[in-house]
Amino acid sequence: MSPVPMLDRRQMLKAGATIAGLSLGEMALGGAAFAQSDRIESLIRQMTPAEKAGQLSCFSDQIRPIGLPFNPGLPARNDAAAQLARIRKGEIGMLFNGVGYAGAKAAQDAMMQTRLKIPLIFAGDVIHGLRTAYPLPIAEACAFDPDLAERTARAAAIETTALGMQWTFAPMVDVARDQRWGRVAEGSGEDIYLGTKLAVARVRGFQGRDLRDPTSLAACAKHFAAYGAVSGGMDYNFTEISPATLREVHLAPFKACVDAGVATIMSAFNDIDGVPASGNHWLLTDLLRGEWGFKGMVVGDYTADEELIAHGYAADGRDAAKKAFLAGMDMAMASNLFNLWLPDLVEKGEVPVARLDEAVRRVLSLKQAIGLFDNPYRSISQKAERTQVSTPAMLKLSREAGTRSIVLLKNDGDLLPLKADPGRIALIGPFGEDRDNVVGTWAFMSDAKLNVSIAQGLRNRKLAVDVVKGSDVEAALPGGIEAAVAAARAADVVLLAIGETQIMSGEAQSRVDIVVPEAQMALAEAVAATGKPIVVLLRHGRALALHGAVKDAPAILATWFLGSESGNAIADIVFGDVNPSAKLSVSFPNESGQEPYFYNHKTTGRGAPETGAQEYRARYRETKNEGLYPFGHGLSYTRFAVSDVVVPAQMTDALEVTATVTNTGARAGTEVVQLYIHDKVASRTRPIRELKGFERVTLDPGRSRTVRLRLTRDDLRFWGDGRWVVEPGQFDLWVATSSVNGERKSFELA
Repeated sequence: MSPVPMLDRRQMLKAGATIAGLSLGEMALGGAAFAQSDRIESLIRQMTPAEKAGQLSCFSDQIRPIGLPFNPGLPARNDAAAQLARIRKGEIGMLFNGVGYAGAKAAQDAMMQTRLKIPLIFAGDVIHGLRTAYPLPIAEACAFDPDLAERTARAAAIETTALGMQWTFAPMVDVARDQRWGRVAEGSGEDIYLGTKLAVARVRGFQGRDLRDPTSLAACAKHFAAYGAVSGGMDYNFTEISPATLREVHLAPFKACVDAGVATIMSAFNDIDGVPASGNHWLLTDLLRGEWGFKGMVVGDYTADEELIAHGYAADGRDAAKKAFLAGMDMAMASNLFNLWLPDLVEKGEVPVARLDEAVRRVLSLKQAIGLFDNPYRSISQKAERTQVSTPAMLKLSREAGTRSIVLLKNDGDLLPLKADPGRIALIGPFGEDRDNVVGTWAFMSDAKLNVSIAQGLRNRKLAVDVVKGSDVEAALPGGIEAAVAAARAADVVLLAIGETQIMSGEAQSRVDIVVPEAQMALAEAVAATGKPIVVLLRHGRALALHGAVKDAPAILATWFLGSESGNAIADIVFGDVNPSAKLSVSFPNESGQEPYFYNHKTTGRGAPETGAQEYRARYRETKNEGLYPFGHGLSYTRFAVSDVVVPAQMTDALEVTATVTNTGARAGTEVVQLYIHDKVASRTRPIRELKGFERVTLDPGRSRTVRLRLTRDDLRFWGDGRWVVEPGQFDLWVATSSVNGERKSFELA
């Protein structure tokens, strides 16, 4: 890696010029420097097998704990003294999910008392912000804006390093096509192209120009691989997946991250073709190392190595350590198995010394790449902890990202935006005053004092609001519906704040029925019966199947979990200070039973027509095989038209498509123009549509712009007969504003 000038942390934090206003397109990705190092080789020669195993073992931080479950291999919960003792013995190479200067310094001081003084690395699950929370990744993906994703990741990196961490277990790049799976919240949705673009942007944002910079976080693409394909949408479940789907869909974002220089990869819990990913030599070594040339470090997910026993793939802890390590896992998280068994496995010749040294070399190379050998206390700073957390620029960015993530699903009669003086507002529902369900899953280290409720966002505009809870999330309240109905009758407009709590989506939160809970539906029906205009403010970490009064409401906003500035961002959209421009990163089904449902499904021999008879076609009795709101859908307070689409008749190496986009409405706004293709005849069945490009276009009323979108041969390839192939023939093409509209054009690939 060529030398890059260090960035001054103060320069990175200039408000308006760095986070909230910085265009990071110029920033080159550093990536980890895993070249041969005399310093590292000298250390490896001096280390005992036990010291090497210690470098390959990471644990939850008990010196500065945050209240999460801790490693069962440690002697006592929250026992800082015992963990410091283990550090001094050289049994720990990394600590994760601890925050703050004092504890980090104490832990690193303990490591500096060891024989070889190899620094600890501090990591954390910083998925969408640390103290300052940004929108859930599934929400932020709706912006269709890699630059925004890069800026929020960069801001999170600055704040996280200020709080004493140098490595994040993000981005989560799993393509997730089943909304029953709670962990859809952590990723970028159902599309390969969009997910890949955002994955690379987040790696760039976390890692910055140079991993040695004190504001840079080493990134970790997870979960490798196909965790988004768990059967039935049930977390931790097995997978059934074809080689083509694995290659085309689930591996694509990981390959892009590797090519972009991601420092680390995390192995997954699930199996692939019957072999658990965390013990899968083909996946972790043949593919990742051999075919892709990845030089970085692989860390197992939390106890993933130990879980090879439960999978029935390993006999006991010793066997699990051996199989995971030989498969290609370099660092074990939380299980303690590498400490317990690697020295013995090496001594008995069951694990080659060369493999042990290889793994240690990767861990030490990561530490060297982020500058820990030159400065063990890098990113451990009292001043940074006081001055570079939840800055005005970070909060401004959280609010911007929130507005850019809200999808206007429906707006009958142009009910939205509300007028500056809308009359009497009734804010009804369990999330009106709620500040505990604002940031969403995997934001457990966020500062709850920053959370802005919907009610507060409205009051910040000097509006009088009648706030009535009406019901709990999953249970009725005595007199709740009666109070809500009374408030609705007295109001000019109702804002109905309903949906999921933040613990209803995320890890271990799979749902059988992805609907608004029954108690809230009863509330919605009663309020709708008053006849007052209703704006649904949907709170959720996944796409939901909407029914009854919620589905029928004249205006619906998908507000997700938007982060610290949630209430202000929602108010900005409701009152038109910001014109919504987001598009769905996932399809909303008509019914839960359609899942897994995704727009880019395969064609079949009996595909259901758009109109006409549906019998004996690929359909359900109760609903058509289509989404209520499809991928790419999202309305605006203005209107756009796409015209004059020009597609060359033939393509050889590349093809440029042009189209005119016009703002035909009365407000300035932004449209996301989307390019889709379909391979009409191929040696493998192909999806009905595939996103292959998009561009955000901002226009004043009455203005037009020519958009240019480019296709290459690689955009047309697919996996067939054990290799990537591009087959000549006819292709359909759409320049559209969602995955289901646009005029069909065609071209021929020569």
